[in-house]
Amino acid sequence: KLPNLALQPVITPELVHGRVHLKCTYSRPSWKPPLQYVVVWSRLSTLGKKEQIHQDVTLQSFAYVEMNGVDLRLGDTVFCTVTAFTRDSPEQQSLPEESKGFYAGIKFLPESLQIAEDGKEHVLTVLSTVPIACAGHDDSCKITLQLSIEDLGKNSQLPGPPNVALSACQVDLLQAPCSGSSCAAAALTVTAVTDFAQDGNRVSRVRAEPVGWRDLLWRAYTPKDVKVTVRDLPTGNCYSFTDPHIITFDGWRYDNYKIGTFLLCRSVSRAFEVHVRQWDCGGHRSATACNCGVAAR
Repeated sequence: KLPNLALQPVITPELVHGRVHLKCTYSRPSWKPPLQYVVVWSRLSTLGKKEQIHQDVTLQSFAYVEMNGVDLRLGDTVFCTVTAFTRDSPEQQSLPEESKGFYAGIKFLPESLQIAEDGKEHVLTVLSTVPIACAGHDDSCKITLQLSIEDLGKNSQLPGPPNVALSACQVDLLQAPCSGSSCAAAALTVTAVTDFAQDGNRVSRVRAEPVGWRDLLWRAYTPKDVKVTVRDLPTGNCYSFTDPHIITFDGWRYDNYKIGTFLLCRSVSRAFEVHVRQWDCGGHRSATACNCGVAAR
């Protein structure tokens, strides 16, 4: 055996002649005679086992494989394993060294969200770990993703109306230089729908689907969805009834027998207020007013 060479293979994505490739790069120790390398590409199958898909023998300190949508598809986790040997004595080999798994496709960050019905906005980032190729004739170097929400109901039982709201129905991933694990990214916000219903914690799925894409690589691909768990919060109630008796959110009780238009309630944190109009309903015998109109924003 050759000694431990610390080849440390790493996979990075790259566009080669407008097509998505993965590049396996490793260190090249100075050795006499020069070393050759066997680079084995594999991917995780649906059962979680590694399947070998391609093998190269090279003198270079790198090797490429194309993501062609057949052997290697978007959504695959890919590995490259490198073994060094000398041409004079090919039976003398270094121990094989494997890269970390590289996930090729669309990712959501964070991968799951836990939010509450409190009106707060939560940022969800959509990114592509592989570069976006230009379609060619229209120079549109972007992927458009259509976003949708599926409500899985309380504790993932019966579906219901959407329990989360997105700030956009579509996002564009524009071609950009690859940096870190991102070759294109877009951000949107997710907010829990305040539904005034005691409906327990609910689970929704946010999905993204590439639209209008002719390339085989993207056309047959549906990214993994994001699970969003919405924590139910108790809803406050206030009342104005009969000649109006008023009970506030915190349980205080008042009477307001006056005629006119009044501000009943206003939020200090969002655009929400309720006005009431009260009119005489007691006649000559008693000075009493009743609600005759309401306006809410």
